[in-house]
Amino acid sequence: MKWTDDRSGNVEDRRGLGGGAVVGGGLGTLIIAAIIFFLGGDPSSILSSGNAGSNTASTEQRDLTPDELKIREFVQMITAENEETWTKIFAENGMKYSPAKVVLFESTTQSGCGTAQSAMGPFYCPADHKVYMDMSFFKELQSRFGAKVTEFTIAYVMAHEMGHHVQNLLGVLEETNKARTSGNYSEAQLNKVSVATELQADFYAGVWAKQTDSREHFLEPGDIDAAINAAEAVGDDNIQKRSQGYVNQESFTHGSSAQRKEWFMKGYNSGDIRQGDTFNQLLK
Repeated sequence: MKWTDDRSGNVEDRRGLGGGAVVGGGLGTLIIAAIIFFLGGDPSSILSSGNAGSNTASTEQRDLTPDELKIREFVQMITAENEETWTKIFAENGMKYSPAKVVLFESTTQSGCGTAQSAMGPFYCPADHKVYMDMSFFKELQSRFGAKVTEFTIAYVMAHEMGHHVQNLLGVLEETNKARTSGNYSEAQLNKVSVATELQADFYAGVWAKQTDSREHFLEPGDIDAAINAAEAVGDDNIQKRSQGYVNQESFTHGSSAQRKEWFMKGYNSGDIRQGDTFNQLLK
């Protein structure tokens, strides 16, 4: 993909700072465990750490490497392109967009939803409107889940998490959290709600790619294929096959590889936010 000249000031780089992270239980930890896992990780490790009282990580500091500084600049660029595109889309639909912030960290850091850990993968915290990213995730995405990682792979993952921010602004995450805490739905029904939530974020990522490319012409051959490859790699069926050797569709929380590709491409081909109602289509 081609780099643009835009850079956002809404990127906080905590790498190299050591930085303690206060670990606490409660609703924030539950939100992470129940709502916003991109990778489909095991929530038990997060919940157990959330009940561990408080802990302070190492406070040693180090200088960032040239490669790490380049990554920060890239993230600043992608963040800026998300801000510009979603500001335009919201304005076209009579709404005002409020930007999310992106936090780069390593190992562990504090978030408004509890403790952010590398094992969780990138996630969006609705409590503080921030996307948390440990870039080591992309090594795991390649080595563990078989994705070919490119710059646009990173852009797609960020766009997916920004999609959750869009959902938060539109009230979608509030409604899905009400469904989870109401006690009126079975686990299988709540899994379908989760799938619809994640697939809509994939759809929004596709919309972002289409609209941003129309403005900046930043896509190059192979970029969309890279996004599809990443989306398919973290499909529930692929993760389950690799981790347990079989697929249980009723336990899906993020959607199959085919569904993730389908909804990303629907967003990309249409470029129209109004066509992303995954809930009505999946919860019939």
